[in-house]
Amino acid sequence: MAAMRMRQSLAELEEEFLDEMEQEQTRAQQQVRHAVQRTRVRRRVRARKRSSMRFWILVLALVVTAVGVTVAMFQTLYILLG
Repeated sequence: MAAMRMRQSLAELEEEFLDEMEQEQTRAQQQVRHAVQRTRVRRRVRARKRSSMRFWILVLALVVTAVGVTVAMFQTLYILLG
């Protein structure tokens, strides 16, 4: 009788252990998926920030060029007509 209980108890323990292992594997897989997702989001955010910064640098360069050309043009006109 005690041996039968022991076998049942061992079978239950083994089943619980296997269930726990499955749950742990599922948790580990979810953690990996979440980490990959966070990495993708961070990359997208970084890429968007870089793109935005490049855009504003380009706008600034165009404005500085336009101002420089305008100043040079008026100085040249002043020299020619002055």
